[in-house]
Amino acid sequence: MSEPVIRRATPTAALAAARAEVAGILIILALAASLLAFLAVADSVAGGYTGAFDHGLMSLLHPGGGSRAIGPAWLAQAIVDLTALGSITDLCIIVLLAAGLLAAQGRWRQGALLIAAPLSGLIVLNIFKREFDRPRPPLALHAVVVGNASFPSGHAMLSAVVYLTLGALLAHFAERRRIKAYALAAGMVLTLTIGASRVYLGVHWPTDVIAGWALGAAWAMLWWLLVWFFEQRRSAREALT
Repeated sequence: MSEPVIRRATPTAALAAARAEVAGILIILALAASLLAFLAVADSVAGGYTGAFDHGLMSLLHPGGGSRAIGPAWLAQAIVDLTALGSITDLCIIVLLAAGLLAAQGRWRQGALLIAAPLSGLIVLNIFKREFDRPRPPLALHAVVVGNASFPSGHAMLSAVVYLTLGALLAHFAERRRIKAYALAAGMVLTLTIGASRVYLGVHWPTDVIAGWALGAAWAMLWWLLVWFFEQRRSAREALT
């Protein structure tokens, strides 16, 4: 009867395992921080404590009380074009194209993540919109047509889920650190810019967007955590075989 083979962890494998554990802890901490930020904003909005901040910032952007915000006319048109990157139509196109590319490469788990995260996020978003049923800013401020409740911002939340997830996936597959940093930074810049565009266009209160960013980041990181957990379980099983 042969004795079982005991595999000893090499220094490289031990370092990789330690990095994986640190990554998991950082994701959990970021998830908790984002969720707490959303809950803090939601509580302030429900209590009516954000009126001065919301109205003050909106007045700075729309000093005339109309849909024309500060800045040249070309900037307003550019913001209208930019905000479309956070619409459901554009996000669906981006997600399906990216998921199809991942599937063509045999990366089915990552493709499923890219579809499941925003799809489930949309359900959560609609639940919160119905619960809060917050009115949008006055119609006179609207530079684009909108049709549902204000809190939280759907553009801010869903763009955070999609672009942060895409950035994380690109960073995961990239080998160079500068490429990883670029991918994550690009996802963050797109998310922040799209959210800010909703306030500039007069269709969301600033706290709608802040809450959308926080909830979207938390939702994206929840899915990252699930993927990390299953990857660690798979690595543990492979190490035992």
